[in-house]
Amino acid sequence: MDELDILKQDWKRQEASLPKLSYDDIYKMLWKRSSSIVKWIFIISIIELFLSTLLSIMFADKAYWDEMERLHLINFTYGFYIVSYAITFYFIYKFYRNYRKISTTDDASTLMKNILKTRRTVKIYIAYVLISTGFSAIIISYFSIKNHRATLQVEETAKYTFETIDWIKFIILGLIALAIFLTLIWLFYRLIYGILLRKLKRNYKELSKLEM
Repeated sequence: MDELDILKQDWKRQEASLPKLSYDDIYKMLWKRSSSIVKWIFIISIIELFLSTLLSIMFADKAYWDEMERLHLINFTYGFYIVSYAITFYFIYKFYRNYRKISTTDDASTLMKNILKTRRTVKIYIAYVLISTGFSAIIISYFSIKNHRATLQVEETAKYTFETIDWIKFIILGLIALAIFLTLIWLFYRLIYGILLRKLKRNYKELSKLEM
């Protein structure tokens, strides 16, 4: 049981031996807790951007760029990086704006609206990560298959070639692997942001009760 639950019980019991807690006391507690949660969402998004940038630098070595050039994906890769970072910075800005709005909110109705906006922003961000990851994986896989088939056609000394059924199996297995990978990413984000979003939802419900 956290501090807010204790205060709520004290407020309801209104025991003579304890100080009576008003609507404002409960509201301030919800406001502070909501502000803290949104601040952590903002901090986590910055940490996530830093780690993803670090991983990109570590793995995007000369061999990686040579492979992208071989697959004719240099322009796509540069464009994807630019768009991806631009959108990520936009979401970080949105998280910061949500934090600032909640931190300066002085009435329950506006606080409830800002909590809903924050939850919606996080859900959209997670959807963007999943969609962009799936899109880039499909594009890279497509060009890899296209380049491989073109190579097999010109190599007269190739020991074997893929039949149509082999390509179908390969594509199905690839889609299954992609689905598993995206599910793992979704679970990862559910773990990181899910706890914070559930706390925000709880705060929203408590504010709804105060407004009744």
